[in-house]
Amino acid sequence: MSVSQDELKNLIEVTQAPCISIYIPTQKAGPEVRQNPIRFKNLMREAEEHLHKMGLDQDAIASLLTQAQELDTAEFWENQDNSLAIFISPEIFRHYSLPQEFEELVVVTDSFHLKPLLQLVNNDGLFYLLTLSQNEAKFFEGTRYSIKQIGVENLPSNLDEALEYDETAKDNQQEIATPKGGTGNSAQQPGSFHGQGAEGDNAKSDILQFFHTINNALAEILKNKKAPLVLAGVEYLFPLYQEANTYQHLVEEGITGNPENLQPEELHEQALKLVEPLFEQEQQKAIEHYHELAGSDNGKASHDLKEIISSAYFQRVDSLFVAVGEQKWGHFKPDTNTVDLHDEPQADDQDLLDFAAIHTILNGGKVYAVEPDKVPDNVPIAAIFRY
Repeated sequence: MSVSQDELKNLIEVTQAPCISIYIPTQKAGPEVRQNPIRFKNLMREAEEHLHKMGLDQDAIASLLTQAQELDTAEFWENQDNSLAIFISPEIFRHYSLPQEFEELVVVTDSFHLKPLLQLVNNDGLFYLLTLSQNEAKFFEGTRYSIKQIGVENLPSNLDEALEYDETAKDNQQEIATPKGGTGNSAQQPGSFHGQGAEGDNAKSDILQFFHTINNALAEILKNKKAPLVLAGVEYLFPLYQEANTYQHLVEEGITGNPENLQPEELHEQALKLVEPLFEQEQQKAIEHYHELAGSDNGKASHDLKEIISSAYFQRVDSLFVAVGEQKWGHFKPDTNTVDLHDEPQADDQDLLDFAAIHTILNGGKVYAVEPDKVPDNVPIAAIFRY
């Protein structure tokens, strides 16, 4: 199971305690795979100790952890990625094999500890990919770590379907492929379009109609989205699709060539090269904006943990920078608007960095879960406020 925004929301909304969060670095191959079940057993014992301290009896603990214990099979450990995240509560059980490596961590409190996932979910390099050829049009959703095809209602699978050709019209439309020993003209390759009649004018019109149909089908799924959309196809199709396109975040440069010849993994690799600079640019702009506000002394930027915790809860945070791999333990009391910090975790404590990140997301803010040296002012947390 992969972690999506919807999955994260489901985990955030769990309210029945205790909530157990376990992060385990895992090995994918070789003799080191034998370390996977050992780490798992050690962290499960640590979770049991936390539950005992919370006052649960042995029967209640066993019942709560049964589903997780059943994961411990040879087959399960032989099919892992770089990390395993497990979430257990009386109302939900989830586990995710993840591409990013996390440090060992067990947190048992009244909500799930989700900050380690934010780099994958909220700052995961989400992008879309649209592949275009005469034989097929496909829509993909990608992240820094994966890509998957997404079914889109009313998305035409090919040109003929979009135009609802009758047999006569089909005879006047042909696909050109470069034969062995042919000219090698890069503009005429499998997946390109060519129309007979008025020297391709009709074909161009048909392609444009095809692209309008695709754009209309994507309009609903891309509504209110901001992730970049990358095109893959023969190069002369790009300006035609740009003419039909209404999505504001279409990437100008695309993946050139016939996408039918590329596997999803190859498309993912090429698309990531195009969108990665955009993600870095967005984050850098946010950091620069933070420094501008922090230097203006207008109260709209801060790295004060207690102020940020309160502001995140009361919907004031617009953008949050938070260090992955670090924790600040304590409690926030909304009724008195006070924050209690502890050097070491105490019973019922929660990671307040995690608390701020989750409430920022719930309240429509943007979270940048970054390495500690990437947080502005070299602190564990910093924020830009809405007011």
